[in-house]
Amino acid sequence: MKRIKHIILLCLFSGFTAHAENSEKIENGTIMLDEINVTAVKQIDRMREEPQASTVISNQEAEQLGIVTMRGVSDVVPNFYMPDYGSRITSTIYVRGIGARMDQPSVGLNVDNVPYLNKDAYDFDITDISSVVMLRGPQSTLYGRNTMAGVINITTLSPMVYQGWRTFLEVGNGGRVRVSAGWYHKFSEKTGFSVSADYSHLKGFFTNEYNKEKLDKENGFGLRTKFIWKPDQELRMQNVLGLNYVRQGGYPYEYTGTGKIEYNDTCFYHRFTLTDGLTLGLNKEKFSLTNIASVQHIDDNMTLDQDFLPESYFTLTQKKKETSLTEEIVVKSNETDRKYLWMFGAMAFYKHLDMDAPVIFKDVGIKELIESHRNDANPSFPISWDTRTFPLNSLFTIPTWGISAYHESELNIGNWEFTGALRLDYEKSILNFRSFCNTGYEIYQETESGLEPYRHVDIDIDDTGRLRKDFLTLLPKLAVSYILPDNRGNIYAKVAKGYKAGGFNTQMFSDVLQQRLMSIMGIGSKYDVADIVSYKPEKSWNYELGTHLAVAEIKSTFELTAFYIDCRDQQLTMFPDGTTTGRIMTNAGTTRSFGFEFSASVNPVSNLDINLSYGYTNARFKKFFNGIYDYSGKYLPYIPSNTLFVQGVYVLPLTNKKDRQLVFDVNMRGTGSIYWNEENSLKQDFYALLGASVTFKMKNWEFKLWGKNLTSTDYYTFYFKSMGNEFLQRGRGTEAGVSIRWNL
Repeated sequence: MKRIKHIILLCLFSGFTAHAENSEKIENGTIMLDEINVTAVKQIDRMREEPQASTVISNQEAEQLGIVTMRGVSDVVPNFYMPDYGSRITSTIYVRGIGARMDQPSVGLNVDNVPYLNKDAYDFDITDISSVVMLRGPQSTLYGRNTMAGVINITTLSPMVYQGWRTFLEVGNGGRVRVSAGWYHKFSEKTGFSVSADYSHLKGFFTNEYNKEKLDKENGFGLRTKFIWKPDQELRMQNVLGLNYVRQGGYPYEYTGTGKIEYNDTCFYHRFTLTDGLTLGLNKEKFSLTNIASVQHIDDNMTLDQDFLPESYFTLTQKKKETSLTEEIVVKSNETDRKYLWMFGAMAFYKHLDMDAPVIFKDVGIKELIESHRNDANPSFPISWDTRTFPLNSLFTIPTWGISAYHESELNIGNWEFTGALRLDYEKSILNFRSFCNTGYEIYQETESGLEPYRHVDIDIDDTGRLRKDFLTLLPKLAVSYILPDNRGNIYAKVAKGYKAGGFNTQMFSDVLQQRLMSIMGIGSKYDVADIVSYKPEKSWNYELGTHLAVAEIKSTFELTAFYIDCRDQQLTMFPDGTTTGRIMTNAGTTRSFGFEFSASVNPVSNLDINLSYGYTNARFKKFFNGIYDYSGKYLPYIPSNTLFVQGVYVLPLTNKKDRQLVFDVNMRGTGSIYWNEENSLKQDFYALLGASVTFKMKNWEFKLWGKNLTSTDYYTFYFKSMGNEFLQRGRGTEAGVSIRWNL
């Protein structure tokens, strides 16, 4: 009893915790992954017996495919698509027709059980991945807000599993260099520590024709430490600290009018991220108690030539500083042989965001977007701006906090399992804003001798305000599964509610201020700040039927899932009509998605593995009228109809001891078709990217030659329209390189 009190006190006052019990082992120097509890605290049973569509990528598979970021998982997981465009702030993910280009994520991310609340920090390099587990479909009941399309749990290597040095070097075209080194040490059976660091450099693939500089150049650095203390069989403590810094260009957007990437103002993205987590867990005979807490700080700067043209229209800078704290306690039954299993949890989070987002109007922007509109409306009294550049300033402070409680029960009757779960979630968000502008213009009048000054108008706008939004929701889940005999898998049916929080359109404040300025001149329209800046939560009901199958006779596993999703108030990113400077998140009435997913891993002959995953999604608007156009029945933009991954891996032993071997890998990733707009008038057809590698492995080191998009397939990853102009980002061409891994 004293020990339980001690653990509870530590949970309440220690601050930063996370708990992960991965069943890993070492086999011939390679980290292998068992499927028991790979998603850690919140999984009650074995993955393949869960009523859940899931994909597990082991350390060996991640290294084989060169996965160091979440973008590497795209297409490998069926119906999971994370396009590579913009910069590392654009961490857009689509799963089963659900996704978001800005603000709140639709897929959750946990690294060593530390949750990432801001998707702007999702895209970073991770050294020594032990496993990646993707759970598809709503995970809102157990994981809460912003996991309505799924959750990704990434676990890094433990010093209790591997001891020694792990080093890595990779070079490739585009000026690619990536170096990492990690030291893993177990001081005793109770204590282990590891530290790893990585550095990456990319000269770039895309050139700005305006100044002949590479746009997507990048330099990044990461550091991660992990400390584990297990004083006995019941207690466990784990501390994980991570630092990450990236400095890059980005935004190689091609203007369709010229077919060129050509703009005159600087674009870049800088980001520093710090995360920390400390694990405290108590594992008793009948129950386990786990405290999961975290702290994360993000400091970033996105600066854009927002018109992406060689003329000086306007630029946008978005500087953010955000600090997040989370605290979660999970108690669950530990007697897996009992008919009834249970789990209770409670979570609280707080995040504080400070943002400075000025839009700088320049000469051409002032002339064409402001002066010309005013002078066309009143040509007898034309105007001229005082200066040829001025800022529209926006400052924001956004504190957000939430609390939730949840429960899950599982009843086992023979081969049948019945699961029910419910979560109560409350969230409050406050927007404190200040929009201000100090400028002016001269009004002229026509006289016989020409234009003469008539009157000067000073513009001094300083608007402040506060907006509040509260969200309260219940998130249920029901599932039934039948466990097939002889450990051959299961068949299941599930219904679950998904939920994504609402929020504020901070990027629309420049438009609000611009329209306020125009109204002073007698033109333009006045926005209602509360209406244009706020958007509602997104909610969905997901109906799923699936099976996991294992056929030992042919050394194969299969997964098949069919789903139907009814979504209300789906959040879509749109550019308002006209010559506006911002983006807006809007709620699109009702949408529906249906489709299926298929995965297979087959070992037809010795030393040959074939992996296949395919996802199909049909996502359309059921009802969406934006006040001008009716998009009902149209496909949702940016959602791929198909994702395909095929891989063949053949291992050729070079000695009888199997400590020397050649590994041949041929793989193909396919995506599409993708509609680029709500009208469905533009789309990217289905495309396939061929990759291959040859790896020479010895006991402690390996040498790999690899290539991506070997056929130089031409495709696009992104489309958008701004100021009536259309832009595309082209995908990368052929990439090739060499990597060396050395473990000591």
